[in-house]
Amino acid sequence: MACNRDGGGMAVSGKSPRWLPMICLVTAMVLWASSFIALKVAFRAYAPMIVIWGRMVVGSLCFLFLLPLLRQVRLRRRDLRYLVLMAVCEPCIYFIFEAKAMELTTASQAGMITAILPLLVAIGATIFLGERIARHTVAGFVLAMVGAGLLSVSGETTADAPNPLLGNFLEFLAMVSAMGYTISLKHLSSSYSPLFLTAIQSWVGAVFFSFFLLSPATVMPTEFVPLPAMAVFYLGSCVTIGAYFLYNFGVSKLPASQASAYINLIPVFTVIMGFLFLGETFTRLQVLASLLVFLGIYVSQKRPHVL
Repeated sequence: MACNRDGGGMAVSGKSPRWLPMICLVTAMVLWASSFIALKVAFRAYAPMIVIWGRMVVGSLCFLFLLPLLRQVRLRRRDLRYLVLMAVCEPCIYFIFEAKAMELTTASQAGMITAILPLLVAIGATIFLGERIARHTVAGFVLAMVGAGLLSVSGETTADAPNPLLGNFLEFLAMVSAMGYTISLKHLSSSYSPLFLTAIQSWVGAVFFSFFLLSPATVMPTEFVPLPAMAVFYLGSCVTIGAYFLYNFGVSKLPASQASAYINLIPVFTVIMGFLFLGETFTRLQVLASLLVFLGIYVSQKRPHVL
């Protein structure tokens, strides 16, 4: 790991092991998969915007203890637009879509939609970074989108998932926001530490979502419910800090397309956790649709001709 001269905070000299970014990314995917379960639990007692705001506040308070590590950060004016884009994409827009999505669909289906993110990143890199996109990537993206659409249409309406079709579409929009986040993060990671970038996300998110508390549509909590409250604390500490820091570290050490490929692990972990903790299951048609998503991802990862 080369010493970070401009970003400050957790800059370490020396070379990190090649396996360390991979371990960090896998761990981040486990934490992110668990966030779908934790959100479902938290939403049983608290309004979505209360949960997201609480999550951001917990993360922000945790980062206050790390301020001494962030004081040496030297912010460059030319990076401000990328920092704004990063924070606006995620957590702001991302969590608005995801919070509503988790009200309408199951954790397992929402987790499956995240598998599309690596393909979106490849397309975003083509549009915004001038990278060329291969034919197999386009074909894979089409297959994955067909699978995601079939998964959404075949979703059964339940008390925990009153509108899977709309919920999965909103989760897809959250992935579009995550694409913008990943691209801007990759640009910033060469100059700023993962710790600093994660802290910026938490602080911006805490301020942004505090305005939703003023909305008449936000139902303020009237009682303390232990398990959902613990889920909010878990989201703010382990997921907001842990998962984002580990992912940001992995992105800083690997190409964006390679790092984002680890997102494909989220659906696997989410389906397992949804079955174990929420009792969620897939119908045969949904299993077929999920396999189609993974087939699209597999096709996109093959290497041949470029357009």
